[in-house]
Amino acid sequence: MNEEIGCSLVIPVFNEAENLDELITRCLKVCRQSGRSFEIILVDDGSSDGSTEMIARAGKEHREVVGVLLNRNYGQHAAVFAGLAQSRGEIVITLDADLQNPPEEIPKLLQVMEKDVDVVGTIRSNRQDSLFRKLSSGLVNSMVRRATGVMMHDYGCMLRAYRRPIVEAMLQCREHSTFIPILANSFARTTAEIQVDHAPRRQGDSKYSLFKLISLQFDLLTSMSTFPLRLLSLLGTLIAASGMVFATFLLIMRFVMGAAWAAQGVFTLFAVLFVFIGAQFIGLGLLGEYIGRIYHDVRARPRYFIQEVVASSPDQQPLPPKEKHENSCSCLS
Repeated sequence: MNEEIGCSLVIPVFNEAENLDELITRCLKVCRQSGRSFEIILVDDGSSDGSTEMIARAGKEHREVVGVLLNRNYGQHAAVFAGLAQSRGEIVITLDADLQNPPEEIPKLLQVMEKDVDVVGTIRSNRQDSLFRKLSSGLVNSMVRRATGVMMHDYGCMLRAYRRPIVEAMLQCREHSTFIPILANSFARTTAEIQVDHAPRRQGDSKYSLFKLISLQFDLLTSMSTFPLRLLSLLGTLIAASGMVFATFLLIMRFVMGAAWAAQGVFTLFAVLFVFIGAQFIGLGLLGEYIGRIYHDVRARPRYFIQEVVASSPDQQPLPPKEKHENSCSCLS
């Protein structure tokens, strides 16, 4: 019979070979000091810098470490879902592999979870990021709070804790494009938020380029709410009303000032035309985002495909191939 696990630590890894040894050492030390039974699940998201081999080696050397190796890169949230599906702990904590969220902050989350809280979020108190990332993160957090009604201040921090029922609820969800902190809060009865330290990245480079950050903002905006579509309808109504008011103004001024005042109306016509064309393109873009997500969900492809699970402990043996495939497809089928 499998040993009950008190805490599962899920860490998505993509090209973090420079940080992995220190990450594993610090996580093992913190988890052992907690006094709880635990497992550390390292999910390799198609790394190409040697991280895959390091994770496989750690899974064989440490009985508490489980290596989940995906066959290619699927993205951070898909990798986290792969780790959640493999986890067995009553409390599941997610953590980035870049060491900007120090593993030493984990006991703070466990302490709050003892107060019968479903989800514990974190706020990076001394955030070590660029000004652009801070501003964009603040804008997105504000939009998320308005759309979900859950008053959390830092949805971008991966250091978070979830109870097992919340994890199981998330694994049953079918949508392809998801943002885990928002999804978890939609099932949580009680949530809490604490401040944690944020360290500068000492080794390696950030995996989020400007394009990926912009793409993430679109994913956030369209995956959590239909508010942009409603906003589009409101915008169209305002533009139409403004056009009618402007047309009335031009008609009155033409009679008062004469035809020469408006240059026979040519430039005015172009200005109004460009406004409407711009509004149409904005609308088509937003509709395209939603239709694209419908297309991905209708195809019902798995979020990820697990190539191998590496574990040394008999209690943490990998799932058989059939179960492994069903697990990777369980959120979509």
